[in-house]
Amino acid sequence: MSISNEDVVKLIQEAFPDAEVSVEGDGYKYEASVVSSAFDGLNTLKRHQAVYAALDSAITSGDLHALTIHAKTPDEV
Repeated sequence: MSISNEDVVKLIQEAFPDAEVSVEGDGYKYEASVVSSAFDGLNTLKRHQAVYAALDSAITSGDLHALTIHAKTPDEV
C-alpha cells in the first residue's frame, strides 16, 4: 500500500496548521517541504522529528516508506 501526496500534506497540516506544505512522491519515495513558525528555535533534527511524529500513523502502517524532509521557518525561506 501507499499514501497519496495529498494525504501526506493533510497529516502534516493537521500537526502544523500554519504550515505551507508541498509534497512530491511516487507512492514509495516522498519529499516534503514544510515551512512553519513552529520550527522557530528548533534544530534540524528536532524539526524532522516533529514532522515524522505527524506522519507516525502512515509510517507504522507501512503506507509511507521513504521521506525526505525540508523543514524551515518563514524567516528562512
